[in-house]
Amino acid sequence: MINASLKELSLALAAKKVSSVELSSLFLDRIERLNPTLNAFVTVDREKSLVMARDADARIAAGTAGPLTGIPIAQKDIFCAEGWLSTCGSKMLANFVSPYDATVIRKMHAEAGLVSLGKTNMDEFAMGSSNETSFFGSVRNPWDTQRVPGGSSGGSAAAVAARLAPAATGTDTGGSIRQPAALCNLTGLKPTYGVVSRYGMIAFASSLDQGGPMAASAEDCALLLNTMVGFDERDSTSLERPVEDYARDLDKPLDGLRIGLPKEFFGEGCDAEVMAAVRAAIAEYEKLGATCVEVSLPNSHLSVPAYYVIAPAEASSNLSRFDGVRYGYRAPEYGNLDDMYMKTRAQGFGAEVKRRILIGAYVLSHGYYDAYYLQAQRIRRLIANDFVEAFKHCDVIMSPTSPSTAFKLGEKAADPVQMYLSDIYTIAVNLAGLPGMSIPCGFVGGLPVGLQLIGNYFAENRLLNVAHRYQQATDWHQRRPGGIE
Repeated sequence: MINASLKELSLALAAKKVSSVELSSLFLDRIERLNPTLNAFVTVDREKSLVMARDADARIAAGTAGPLTGIPIAQKDIFCAEGWLSTCGSKMLANFVSPYDATVIRKMHAEAGLVSLGKTNMDEFAMGSSNETSFFGSVRNPWDTQRVPGGSSGGSAAAVAARLAPAATGTDTGGSIRQPAALCNLTGLKPTYGVVSRYGMIAFASSLDQGGPMAASAEDCALLLNTMVGFDERDSTSLERPVEDYARDLDKPLDGLRIGLPKEFFGEGCDAEVMAAVRAAIAEYEKLGATCVEVSLPNSHLSVPAYYVIAPAEASSNLSRFDGVRYGYRAPEYGNLDDMYMKTRAQGFGAEVKRRILIGAYVLSHGYYDAYYLQAQRIRRLIANDFVEAFKHCDVIMSPTSPSTAFKLGEKAADPVQMYLSDIYTIAVNLAGLPGMSIPCGFVGGLPVGLQLIGNYFAENRLLNVAHRYQQATDWHQRRPGGIE
């Protein structure tokens, strides 16, 4: 059962071959045994999970179950869940128990009947590419426990890769679903900005953050995405549009598919063996009926500097709410109100969060707003326009997801710029608000490699179809790390 797909689990539950309580207990036992090594989960509450499972079994017995009712899932700890610790990987929220559910949590639990196994570890406030900035310690990659799983959704990625959960939620601000998916041999999807509600998702950079699914396959991601999407009047950035079935087009043939290969993404900057695996995957697509065309994203080289102006600026604003007054951590000793603010934030935030708050405050300050923040927003528009032009010539854009395989724990911790460059292929997608996903496409030195697929706005169905047909023809996504049993 631990290797079964979501569809297989759904069929087994419907046929009463297994109950949700039995299935949830199986994964909870596995978490108890393996999580001390991987540190993928920060909160597990067996009794809460089993209450959900018993409710799911009652729905199945009554004939009111949905397609995924009773299936256990891991939730990234950036989503508020009523009655659960919701820490966002930070000391600032280490003891915060949410009084309400995020929309994604509500839709999955109350509406779809999925069972939460717990909350997964993450980079503090989603700021990181390695899951080393968490207040609760680093997550370890199941493929090599001396290496990072990627970030910020590294806990979710490690949990699914090690079969501690059949699937998980993640969030993606600059690649935080796709990059850990690539480093852990998973499929991860960042939907078009606004398709998944951000209500109750603790904010990092509001114009970039987007929730999405992480699972073994494109089919699993499609089924999970069906439970996450929909207009939400409580989120001002939520898009009001017809709800789609993201599993409907999975089996469509790829004849005539035009794959755009950005010349800027196939030059220097990527490990040669990683690039070879990516090119081999593209060759497989050509066998499936696709053709390749060269496209250009001439402003893509500006995506990292633009992102690291815009994202910190929004973070500095969003994180101003953590002041020790209303909720969260408060410094135990202080002289006056200003002293309480300063000590609370100095003690409650980690080094990377402080770095980004300082950068954000600087670029938004008087005299620098026009020179930095406004200029970065202009560049963002140029980057989005590049994609609009590219999609006139192709249906999907492909590239490496990450320039390397998983690096060793601590290898880049002292060099923030090198860490930031881990996301050179993913950041532009967030700046443009496009959907993007990563799928497994091979191994280098026993470590997974990811292929990035980028679609036009609202082209999630097409992306999932393109990913699924490749996964039908290959078995990369079915491979699991050895030594994790």
